[in-house]
Amino acid sequence: MRLESLQKHVSNMKIHHFRNATMVIEANNHFILVDPMLGPKGSLPPFTFFRFKPVKNPIVELPEISKTFLDKITHCVITHNHPDHIDKPAEDFLKEKNIPVFCSVKDEKTFSKKGLNIVKTIEYWTKSEFLGGSIEGIPAQHGYGFVAKPAGNVMGFFIQLSHQPSIYLSSDTIYTDAVDRVFRDYKPEVSIVAAGSAQFDIFKPLLMTMDDILKFAKNAPGKVIANHMEAVNHCPTKRSTLRTNITELSLLEKVFIPEDGETLTF
Repeated sequence: MRLESLQKHVSNMKIHHFRNATMVIEANNHFILVDPMLGPKGSLPPFTFFRFKPVKNPIVELPEISKTFLDKITHCVITHNHPDHIDKPAEDFLKEKNIPVFCSVKDEKTFSKKGLNIVKTIEYWTKSEFLGGSIEGIPAQHGYGFVAKPAGNVMGFFIQLSHQPSIYLSSDTIYTDAVDRVFRDYKPEVSIVAAGSAQFDIFKPLLMTMDDILKFAKNAPGKVIANHMEAVNHCPTKRSTLRTNITELSLLEKVFIPEDGETLTF
């Protein structure tokens, strides 16, 4: 973290990585759950049957750390309505605890019908109040070519909390002009990239290829967290492979590749 950034932050922000895209952002006494996939190992069907081994999802259990933090959750942010970003156990958890949920305006009707406590819907490129700071919707394209259309609506988020590093949750997206715009104009201090290179049995990849993941890592103005790996069966990118590529580009001090259950402090 740059010196000038450290000077304006009065307390550390912690990111607790669970698995896949599920994490908790701990900042200013808030515990913000992001894209909760909370079901047990194997509770969802495979997402691909031929291209990759047809293992039921998730392919790993939730780490023990999740039990500690789920009781502390104060808010939830959901980027889109896919089962590896919000599953039925997550819906039940959010309803039981009546957790305030922030989501895209395009997902409001779906989530409201499921009984979630939607307290704020977010528009693309529009700043909204968020826990004493702000949240803004960033366009995301869930795949290369035709597959992006059936993949549906996705929203990334730019979050700025008081006295904390700014965060860019790029969500399930390929590298687009919107990503460049955020890097250039918003200069996020922490950027999170879905690095699993997900792909169905047909069509082009749903997430960034390795080349674009590395482009994201190089172009991001601040630190980078790579997630969405080794948790669902249609994501072939391994942490070890990404770490090798990041090391070759001398970006290891900039890019974090957390293990499930790992906590990062900024």
